[in-house]
Amino acid sequence: MKINRSKLTRGLLGVALLVFLSSAYAEENQTVAPVNKDQINGRVDEAKGSVKEITGKVLDDKGMEIQGNIQKNVGKAQAGFGDLKQDIQKGK
Repeated sequence: MKINRSKLTRGLLGVALLVFLSSAYAEENQTVAPVNKDQINGRVDEAKGSVKEITGKVLDDKGMEIQGNIQKNVGKAQAGFGDLKQDIQKGK
């Protein structure tokens, strides 16, 4: 399998940008109430799915790309459920 350097570079830049934005978001929201397990696990799965999806695009592996997309969306749903639980606990 042949890997195009420009695709690899774009993929790695995408992953680096994702990590940077995630850390910036975490620093910005330090005063927010503690998060629950669903929020943490959901956001971790969302990040893993994004990385897997980008890797699939870079390697031109449709199966990996689809798995990453599914994992990303399942993680997003789980994080949303955790957000809802937190809002209910807060009484919003």
